[in-house]
Amino acid sequence: MQRNGGGVGAGGQPWVLRRVRLTWLSFMLFFILVFFPLIAHYYLTTIDEAGGPDKRIFGPRPGGELCEAKHVQDLCRIRESVSEELLQLEAKRQELNGEIARLNLRIEACKRSIDSAKQDLLQLKNVISQTEHSYKELMAQNQPKLSLPVRLLPDKEDPGLPPPKSARSCRLRSCFDYARCPLTSGFPVYVYDTGSYQWADYLDPLVKQAFAASVKSNIYITDNPNIACLYLVLVGELQESSSPLPSPSELEKQLKALPYWRSDGHNHVLVHLSRKSMTQNFLYNVSTGRAAVAQSTFLEQQYREGFDLVVSPLVHALSEPNFLEVPPQVPVKRKYLFTFQGERVESLRSSLQEAPPQSFEEEMEGDPPADYDDRIIGTLKAVQDSHLDQVLVEFTCKSPRPSLPTEWALCGEREDRLEVLKASTFALVIAPGDGQVVASAGCGMRLFEALEVGTIPVVLGDHSRLPYHQFIRWSEAAIIVPKPRVTELHFLLRSLSDNDMLAMRRQGRFLWETYFSTSENVLNTLLASIRTSIQVPAAPIKEEPAHEIPHKAGKLAGTDANLADNGDLDLGPVETEPPYASPRFLRNFTYTAADTYRAWNRAPGPFHLFPHTPLDPVLPSEAKFLGSGTGFRPIGGGTGGSGKEFQAALGGNVPREQFTVVMLTYEREEVLMNSLERLNGLPYLNKVVVVWNSPKPPSDDLLWPDIGLPIVVVRTEKNSLNNRFLPWDAVETEAILSIDDDAHLRHDEIMFGFRVWREARDRIVGFPGRYHAWDVNHQSWLYNSNYSCELSMVLTGAAFFHKYYAYLYSYVMPQAIRDMVDEYINCEDIAMNFLVSHITRKPPIKVTSRWTFRCPGCPQALSHDDSHFHERHKCINFFVKVYGYMPLLYTQFRVDSVLFKTRLPHDKTKCFKFI
Repeated sequence: MQRNGGGVGAGGQPWVLRRVRLTWLSFMLFFILVFFPLIAHYYLTTIDEAGGPDKRIFGPRPGGELCEAKHVQDLCRIRESVSEELLQLEAKRQELNGEIARLNLRIEACKRSIDSAKQDLLQLKNVISQTEHSYKELMAQNQPKLSLPVRLLPDKEDPGLPPPKSARSCRLRSCFDYARCPLTSGFPVYVYDTGSYQWADYLDPLVKQAFAASVKSNIYITDNPNIACLYLVLVGELQESSSPLPSPSELEKQLKALPYWRSDGHNHVLVHLSRKSMTQNFLYNVSTGRAAVAQSTFLEQQYREGFDLVVSPLVHALSEPNFLEVPPQVPVKRKYLFTFQGERVESLRSSLQEAPPQSFEEEMEGDPPADYDDRIIGTLKAVQDSHLDQVLVEFTCKSPRPSLPTEWALCGEREDRLEVLKASTFALVIAPGDGQVVASAGCGMRLFEALEVGTIPVVLGDHSRLPYHQFIRWSEAAIIVPKPRVTELHFLLRSLSDNDMLAMRRQGRFLWETYFSTSENVLNTLLASIRTSIQVPAAPIKEEPAHEIPHKAGKLAGTDANLADNGDLDLGPVETEPPYASPRFLRNFTYTAADTYRAWNRAPGPFHLFPHTPLDPVLPSEAKFLGSGTGFRPIGGGTGGSGKEFQAALGGNVPREQFTVVMLTYEREEVLMNSLERLNGLPYLNKVVVVWNSPKPPSDDLLWPDIGLPIVVVRTEKNSLNNRFLPWDAVETEAILSIDDDAHLRHDEIMFGFRVWREARDRIVGFPGRYHAWDVNHQSWLYNSNYSCELSMVLTGAAFFHKYYAYLYSYVMPQAIRDMVDEYINCEDIAMNFLVSHITRKPPIKVTSRWTFRCPGCPQALSHDDSHFHERHKCINFFVKVYGYMPLLYTQFRVDSVLFKTRLPHDKTKCFKFI
């Protein structure tokens, strides 16, 4: 134990010494590091103070002598720069603190203003609510809602009105039972089966077949005789038969045996359609009671003015007229000034053998002439022999057609007569010499053939009753002169200007096309005449049902900055309320009575509400008057003419409205989605109708953009460009913006086009302009898309038009045009321009200066094909043949806003601006 302890004590002494040494060294090191610098500093300071300021070694020297050292100069500059920056930062900090304080004051003021504005807004909402309530009350008081009257049908055995004094004195007021035809009845018509009466075996088979086919396609025909307003009985034309025709007494008995004759035949119409110039007037001396008669031949003692109807002959019984064989309407003047070919057997030879006749003045000194036909022959032959103008008059025929007594027989075959008329400017139609014949099938046949080939009829005999003379203003399509003025006829025809003749020729073509050309038109005209006479409005026209393709919306659509960046320009409010349709037309009843002549004598146009004269149904809601305004500024018209007041309202002279985008697409989903997304935020947009023209449905995983408005995707029956202009029932606005799926339009351009269209609602208003030109070398029309100083077409790939024209394009325009559009898969835009120009006689309106609107990078469309322009050349020339003339009109201006590029004060805002 001791040894161990001693070992430890002996060995621990060096360890203690080492510890003491370490402590000493640490103390010395601490002393040196702490006190030595202090002593040195004190010493050096003392030396500098003892030696005076000029002998300082380490202290600061006056005048910055220390900075004169080269290695210290950079440090001095850095110190000065940092000092300046610190001063600037301090000043900036103080400035920001002051700005923060001012902004806080403004925030407080804005909060107080917001609270005050909220109170004012609440008060305005209350005022608006009260005003709307008062407005509704006033409207309810001044315009009470009327419901349709209950239709009261008379009993089946009701004898009807008391018998008139004489069957010859029948008029609508005395012989027609209005109780069966209320204004809201829809004009139901019952047609007797031709096999239900005895004389049906005598009917011409072609007439019977054509009449039956026309009945099937008519919208007014009903199978229920108990609700019928009108009853039709086909009584002719009769075919030649070896068996004798029934006598007048037998025919009366057969008429009275009809199941719904009701003792006097009221509301019945006996229809006799003539196919030949010699037509039997077998209803003469037959008592028809209160039944009206519609035929081509009437004697004066037989015809009841205002009750019976003079109808046109049925030339094209089962065939459709070939528009390509109809000669063009220009040039106005043809080879012959006038022509006439006919023979009147009773007095022809005696008139040719007589000496030159006396003048009318000499003849009128004695007894008045009983017959002017001999005088007409001599006068016309004198004009022909004078060779002042080239005329063709022939008073003998190799094979004259059978005709009525004193009537001029037709010469030769129909094809030969048409060839002569095609070379004639005027065609003479001489009324029968017997003044008792007020209408004849022969004159009707001459009138029909003249109108068919574009020859202006000249009717000699003002006592004649032309077809539907109660409704058609024949003076706009024919020249009607009394026979005593035959000596002045040559002067009269020479005095007409080319413009007058072209207008008459165009009107004649319209009348022939609309009322006489086919058996269907003949029946429609007959029914329209009676319906107009009793003032029953036409039935609503059908709309194309939109079979919607289900689709799902994806993310909320954004806004393309390149298309929607309008700077400080306010294009109008983005609709926050549900879309609203255009107001429905309310004049269908009053229009029928007020504008009869205008509806019958004009092609469908901006001032006519029928899609194509009274033959066709009226429009259900979009048939609103297409004029440019009502002369006042109603609600929504705006409160100012410039600046923000103008931008905040739609302006114009008609109430505020919306428009519908109709977009045709075919298997370009990505392009379509981009185009739909660009419509997001567009003011006054009602909805978007996408016409899906592909037989393949959209992809199942396709996400449609949510633009805040309905997108209706319509399935079509076939791939046709005509689908663009179908009157879809999904379109509830009058304004339609037809746009291609690859067209790029800015929102301000669309809004400006909409504003312009509202001031010219009967025109096509759009963006890409084109024009037509005459090729002198090939003697044909050309389609041109080059930049030019004038235009005649605005392509419907980006254009506004009225829905009215969609009805006309789909249901009224000749089917041959739509067939050619389907054949070439092209030219539908040209066809629409032809139609509108033909109706309005006005050119389209182009807005903005841009010429093309295709999106960059989009797949190539049909217009990029090399054959595209060749097909469009062919289309224009074909459409000209169908219309008979070139309806397109040139224009040399485009439309910009009133203050476009006008220098204004800084606080004013321009109406619109374009780049």
